[in-house]
Amino acid sequence: MAGNTFSLVPVDVPRVDTPFRKINTPLPVPASLPVLERIRKVECRSMQGQPPVIWHKAQGVQVEDRWGNMWLDFSSGVLVTNAGHGRTKMLEALRHAADKPLLHNYCFPTEERASLAEKIVELAPDSLNKVFLLTTGAETTECAFKLARTYGQTISSSKTAFVTFGNSFHGRTMGSQSIGGIPALKSWIPWRDPSIVVVPFPGDFRHPSESFDVFEKVLSDSGVSPSDVCGVISETYQGQGANLMPVDYAKRLRQWCTANQALLIWDEVQAGFGRTGTMWGFEHYENAVPDIMCLGKGVSGGMPLSAVVAREEIVDLYGPGEMTSTHTGNPVCCAVALASIEIILEENLVGRARTLGKILQAEARRIGDQFDEVGHVNGVGLVSALQLVEPGTTNPNHPLAHRVVELCYQRGLLMFAPVGVGGGALKINPPLCIHEDQLRDGLSVIEGAIKEAVAES
Repeated sequence: MAGNTFSLVPVDVPRVDTPFRKINTPLPVPASLPVLERIRKVECRSMQGQPPVIWHKAQGVQVEDRWGNMWLDFSSGVLVTNAGHGRTKMLEALRHAADKPLLHNYCFPTEERASLAEKIVELAPDSLNKVFLLTTGAETTECAFKLARTYGQTISSSKTAFVTFGNSFHGRTMGSQSIGGIPALKSWIPWRDPSIVVVPFPGDFRHPSESFDVFEKVLSDSGVSPSDVCGVISETYQGQGANLMPVDYAKRLRQWCTANQALLIWDEVQAGFGRTGTMWGFEHYENAVPDIMCLGKGVSGGMPLSAVVAREEIVDLYGPGEMTSTHTGNPVCCAVALASIEIILEENLVGRARTLGKILQAEARRIGDQFDEVGHVNGVGLVSALQLVEPGTTNPNHPLAHRVVELCYQRGLLMFAPVGVGGGALKINPPLCIHEDQLRDGLSVIEGAIKEAVAES
C-alpha cells in the first residue's frame, strides 16, 4: 500500500486568520518537534502517516494545538465524530459515568449499556432486534463472519462459502482482512481460505461492472454453489472511493441471499449514523435490509465502541459466556455514545448531512472537472472522494494526493492521508454538525491546494 511520512522539518507557511482556520507558526510547529520526535522514537512506523499536528483540543468541527493554530476538520477523526468533537452533552455524560466512579464492567450489566443497546435496536430495522457491543469495527466484521458461518452450518455442513467485494475494507485483523478485497492487505497471510470468494464491486470506475450476472459468474467460475454460501458482506459504500452500489444491484443481492439462505451483511462502520444523509447507508438501497449490520466509528462519539446488530436467531447462536469481549459495553464509552446519538437525533444531523451533501457533491464534481488529474469523483451525503490519477489514465497518483493533503494542512484544513487504491483518493468527510459556510470554506482550500500541487508537479 502507498504511504508517506510527513516531514518534521518546519516550513514557513502563509499565515491564515479566518473564522474557521488559524495558522500563525511554521509547520510543523518548531516547539512541537520534541513531542513528535519522542513519539516517532517509541511508536511503530505505521503510526506516522498523518499530518504532524499535535492535537491539544477539539470541539465541534475544529482541532487546535497548544500554539494557537486551529484547523477546520474534514477528517472527523477518520469518520468517527459525526456529532462533532467534544460536544458538551457528550462531555457531561463522560463526567457523570467517571464521577460515580465506574470505568469498567466487563460483561456485568450496567444502566449505560442497557440504554445504548436499547437505542441502537430502536433505530435499527425492526427485524434486527438484538445487539452485541464491541470495541472496533474490525471486531464487528470478524463477528459477523463467525456468525454467518455458524448459521450456515445449522443448515448444512457444507454451507461455509463467504462472498466479499473487490477493494473492500473491513478492518486490520486477520479475519477482517481475509474477508476484505484488497490484495495488498492480505500479502502477509500465507494461507488463503479458498471458500472466501471476491467478486468485483459494481460501479468501480477503474473496472466498471454493474451487472449482477457478474456476481453469479464469478461464483460459478470459482466452483462455488450458491447453496454453499453462508453470507455476503459489503461496505454500504466503499470507503476507498465513497461509491455506492447501483440500487438494482443491491436489491438483486438481497433477493439472491434470501433465495439461497445466505446472510446479507452490510458493513455500516463508515456509513452509519447519518453520514450518507440517511440514518443507515443501506436505506439508499430501498428494500435491501441486512440480516447483520456492523457499526463502528459514527456510533461511538469518539470513544472505542462498535456494535453488531442482527436478528435474534443469528446473534443468539452462542450461549452465555461463549461470545464476549473484554471491554464490551464499557460504561464510559456507552454513556458518550448514547449522548452522541441523542445529539444526532435532536439536531437532525442526518437531515443536515442530506442537505449539505448536495452542496458537497456538486462542489466536489465542479472541482474535479477542472483537473485532468482528478479521474473520478464520487460520494453521498457528507462523504466524498476525489480520485487523483496520472492524467489520461486511471493509475492512482499518490504523490500528488499526498501533496494536496500536506498543502491543506498548511492552510488550516485537516484531512487524513490519502486512501484507496494506490493511495490516490482524497476523502472529504467533515462532522455532520458543520455549517454551509464552513463546508464551502474547506472546499475552497482543497481547490486551491490541488491547483498548487498540480502546478508544482
